[in-house]
Amino acid sequence: MDRFIERCAGLDVHKASVKACIRIPDGHGGRHSQTRTFRTTTAGLVLLGDWLASHQVQVVGMESTGVFWKPVYYLLEDDLECWLLNAQHLKNVPGRKTDVADAAWIAQLVEHGLVRPSFVPPRPIRELRELTRYRKALIYERTRETQRLHKVLEDAGIKLGCVASDVLGVSGRAMLEALVGGTTDPEVLAELARGQLRNKLPALREALQGRVGRHHRLLVAELLAHLDYLEEAIGRLSGEVARVIAPFSPLLALLMTIPGVDRRTAEVIVAEIGVDMTRFPTAGHLASWAGLCPGNNESAGKHFSGRTRKGSRWLRTTLSQAANAAARSKGTYLAAHYARVKGRRGHKRAIVAVAHSILVVAWHLLTRNQPYTDLGGDYFLERQHSQAYQNRLLRQLERMGHRVTLEPAQVA
Repeated sequence: MDRFIERCAGLDVHKASVKACIRIPDGHGGRHSQTRTFRTTTAGLVLLGDWLASHQVQVVGMESTGVFWKPVYYLLEDDLECWLLNAQHLKNVPGRKTDVADAAWIAQLVEHGLVRPSFVPPRPIRELRELTRYRKALIYERTRETQRLHKVLEDAGIKLGCVASDVLGVSGRAMLEALVGGTTDPEVLAELARGQLRNKLPALREALQGRVGRHHRLLVAELLAHLDYLEEAIGRLSGEVARVIAPFSPLLALLMTIPGVDRRTAEVIVAEIGVDMTRFPTAGHLASWAGLCPGNNESAGKHFSGRTRKGSRWLRTTLSQAANAAARSKGTYLAAHYARVKGRRGHKRAIVAVAHSILVVAWHLLTRNQPYTDLGGDYFLERQHSQAYQNRLLRQLERMGHRVTLEPAQVA
């Protein structure tokens, strides 16, 4: 078997220890292997780096195991070429499952070029990614707390959500705080309404008549306090994200020219895929990495379900939200693309198709450093007037057994 890397190492990483196996020339035309165990503390990883450097190791491969690979990768990446490997690509021969055997197997796969490294963004993008992901987690938690608040109000017989579109708006918040303070009179609570909500005072009085107990008031108070904390935390994280992403502001502006992509979406796109598109040779490579393109599943000449693979769930969720926003836009190519696919495949697949298109557009914008130019909502209609479309219709009629003669229509 061909050998592509002369001096390499395989690491089997665990929480407290790492098994390291090196494969280097033995000086007699053969190969020499040596395995050692190191602690995963910083001091232990420094010793690991020194040991690899003493043997002039060029490439180090390690399995992506939870978060345990991160301290190892981050400490070695400045001095060695590190490959983070997909665990599904490292299946060993059954019956040979030991830590030492795993490290040796990884080293052999790297040596012969049988594995490909996963995409690991540079340090500034990784820091940005951690911030945006934690912010998204807090946004999810805010949504869950809001849902819990609705459940508590329903348990107390308060139907505020049936009248007010936003229970946590200015009017809704004032009513909830009054409830926590002990006010239960529907007349008094309804008078706290502001703006357009005052047009619904009779409905409010009826909705605010419930059975609010002491435990309800305690739960509502705790939920409101937690929601306030989450809002403040999300604001602090957004401020830090804005500071870290400031060097990429021109690229953010380019991404925000795509319909459905706002600033927060653009921040997540940059945090997940970075700004160096040379890591993805084509837009198709990026879509495949993100899990936003159909897979291949063929056996014995039969094609089975080509469902999308698992990619970055953070990127996929954000692009799906952007796709929903783009589908509601007026007179845009993405909205027309959504309508065209939805008619044949349904809403969910149309959203995935639009999310794929947004990611492809983002790759081109970041590669060419040019703003987005919309093709227009009538793009697919204009294609139907082309000569190629006309020829396709003629061939379809001929296959049905018709002889077609075209004559220009008389213009009145």
